[in-house]
Amino acid sequence: MASDETRRLLRHPEAPKRATLLELLLDVIYVAALALLSMRLTEQVTWTAAAEVLVLLMAVWWIWSITALLTDFYNPEEPKIQVIVAWAMLGSVVMTASIPLAFSALGWLFAGMYVAIHLVRGFVLIAVLRRHQAQIRAARFLFWFVLSGALWLAGAFLPASTRLALWAVALLIDAVGGALRYPTPWLGRVPLDQYDKASEHLGERYQQFVILALGDIILVPLLLSGRSGPNAGRMGILLLAFVTMLLLWQIYVYRAGVLLQVAIDKGPRRATRWAPYTHLCMVAGIVATATGFELLTGQSRTRAGLGVVAVIVGGPTLFLIGRTVFEYELFGKFSWSRLVWLVVLVGTAPAFLPLAPVAVAGFTGAVLVGVALSDAARSRSWRWPGRRSTRS
Repeated sequence: MASDETRRLLRHPEAPKRATLLELLLDVIYVAALALLSMRLTEQVTWTAAAEVLVLLMAVWWIWSITALLTDFYNPEEPKIQVIVAWAMLGSVVMTASIPLAFSALGWLFAGMYVAIHLVRGFVLIAVLRRHQAQIRAARFLFWFVLSGALWLAGAFLPASTRLALWAVALLIDAVGGALRYPTPWLGRVPLDQYDKASEHLGERYQQFVILALGDIILVPLLLSGRSGPNAGRMGILLLAFVTMLLLWQIYVYRAGVLLQVAIDKGPRRATRWAPYTHLCMVAGIVATATGFELLTGQSRTRAGLGVVAVIVGGPTLFLIGRTVFEYELFGKFSWSRLVWLVVLVGTAPAFLPLAPVAVAGFTGAVLVGVALSDAARSRSWRWPGRRSTRS
């Protein structure tokens, strides 16, 4: 039978829903990680570079999302849980520092810390949750991270192309394991009712991360402009980046952002299981959008070309896709107006290849204005759906 000390490690249903200061401190590290990822893609806008950045982003995101789930299921005020969070912070600092060379000289460091964060967390939880049912939950998570960890470590010592493939498969194992509720030999899957224990705290954590990520759109262009000195062109690009950031924020908080906490309260199982995947898509879109504005600020191009158009248009496209799927999964309603704007955005992108990059960014911003206005028009007649529907 579990002791009272062990039971105190679990979050009480009546515990405060606000994020702790330690959790907010953890998020600061990821501001730097996202900035480095967007800067890394700016250096070489190719499909290979984009795939590498995506793999690194998925690894960073998976660390954050599992830690957010940890502090929602367990008591983040308990010293033992705080030690685990602090360990994730330290590992994230090392992973972030190694991002620029993760596919060259420091692959072993990035992969080693990724695996170490997951394994140490699993072993510590199993040790402190003595004779408690939650110990089985920790063992399931640990089993799957051991499987993926073998590929992470093997890939770290292989050429870049092979490393990319193995790390992608390792991340697929992590993602599929989570989607299947971590089925483990002799232990089974995580029971569905455990997902019903998610609290408003988890919804707040996702909102906080998205808000911090959106700041990356303006952060690096602002630093580049400050280093080179302001002029009319750079100030115009900064203004466009600022407006784009605000529009993405508005699109996010419409229903699913502000009401995410309510959604978790009403149907935590669905929100908890879908949030990591849909928010990853949105964060990837934010990183690509930030890359686009960094290219606009740091380079003078008269012709956009395929790579620049791909990041400037692809960023908001990924964000809108993730946002639309998330809304459908939470509310059972599909936004046809947003789908129309997506078709307009992607369908007209080829016409911008020979034009200046700022024209592409301006048109993308205009499409986001259309999405925001369409959302505002729909919100007047919207109410919490009593049953799932595909009509908007």
